[in-house]
Amino acid sequence: MVTQAMASEPSDTSRAAGSRAQAAVDTGTALVSRLGTSRTAGNWIGSDGRPVVAVTDPGAAAEVTEAGARAKLVRHSMQDLKSATQRLSSAPRVVGTAWAVDYTTNEVVVRADSTVSSSDWSRMTKVANGIGDAVRMQRTQGAFTTRLNGAQPMFSTGGRCSAGFNVTNGRTEFILTAGHCGPAGSEWFADNSGRQQLGRTVTTAFPGSDFSLVQYDDGQQTSAGANVVAIGGGNGVRITGTADPAVGQRVFRSGSTSGLHDGKVTALNATVNYPEGTVTGLVETTVCAEPGDSGGPLFSEGIALGVTSGGNGDCRTGGTTFFQPVNKALTALGVRLAGQSQASSGAVASPSPAGSTAASGAQGSAASPGSAAPGAVEPVGGAAENAETLVSRLTDPKNVGPGLLVIAGSLVALVATRFIRTEQDRKAYRRQYAQSWG
Repeated sequence: MVTQAMASEPSDTSRAAGSRAQAAVDTGTALVSRLGTSRTAGNWIGSDGRPVVAVTDPGAAAEVTEAGARAKLVRHSMQDLKSATQRLSSAPRVVGTAWAVDYTTNEVVVRADSTVSSSDWSRMTKVANGIGDAVRMQRTQGAFTTRLNGAQPMFSTGGRCSAGFNVTNGRTEFILTAGHCGPAGSEWFADNSGRQQLGRTVTTAFPGSDFSLVQYDDGQQTSAGANVVAIGGGNGVRITGTADPAVGQRVFRSGSTSGLHDGKVTALNATVNYPEGTVTGLVETTVCAEPGDSGGPLFSEGIALGVTSGGNGDCRTGGTTFFQPVNKALTALGVRLAGQSQASSGAVASPSPAGSTAASGAQGSAASPGSAAPGAVEPVGGAAENAETLVSRLTDPKNVGPGLLVIAGSLVALVATRFIRTEQDRKAYRRQYAQSWG
């Protein structure tokens, strides 16, 4: 959901929390990069806010500890786990299944929803058993579906979706949303009556990935640099950058069907076999979503992380929701967040080297992921804001004269309108009476 809002600076608390989380992510990512995938098996943010790195040997564990992070010795390396996912991908496709690497348990978790038959479940189990103990099978409730039908709603002949983020190629502004919302050429409206045209889909990627660009119609663009996610109650969160999410990170999603909800990132690079096709490279979370939330934004501390793809369950019983990573989509489309310079675009996501400065920052200022917030909350602009501005101007003592003139003019216009309408009603009644009684 992207809209306009009154500008305000993020609070110092929000900045500090965001920088602490990013420091933990950067430290863990840099350590994994330095040690390699044969000696590590992913990194995540621990419950205490410190970076955790899964390692396969004591030497790697010592390096992680020295850098200020926490090491966890595991059996399978990332190479082993990726090999397991490749074997799952090469098996016959089963709609209603999904899998991802769970860094915290050091295994690939395969989920099958309620639509998967017992024979398909048995066949998938045989494949998993052939891979070994690196794979765990799990049944789940509901069905894995795309969440077509959103944060600010967009309507088309194919259904309803949510706007994700405002993006630009430097010349034109677009809405980044989910690819399954509609093929290229789909027309989008801001209302379900089809009167207020919003834009047209110009690029889409689905299945495989799940993102698309809706180009604004002339006159429909937001104000320059506007990138505010509406979260309900007349409030929004200004988006200031992008990043890749981390396992264990607290995240927030906003959608036009279910509003604002939060949860935790549980896995990266997930594969989901939707009825419409297979999508890979998704972010797996515990955030709930419902039909119509598709394309809506995933964010934390004012940082864009992804757009809603699909999942199972709802916001009453809970479920699993998958997201298209925003950085991957922006890179593929050759666009950046509106309001960001080209030089700064994506800078938030770049990891810093694992050195004493970064490590001490992550360790000394660690905070629980549960303390994360959506970002700096500010009033959303619109009709209410404009009305409030007009009233404040009219009631300003310096503007008493012009204010009285405006009020007097409004009263005259109101009386004239009422008189004209009354005369029109009388004439219409006379015509109807004459026709009835001839």
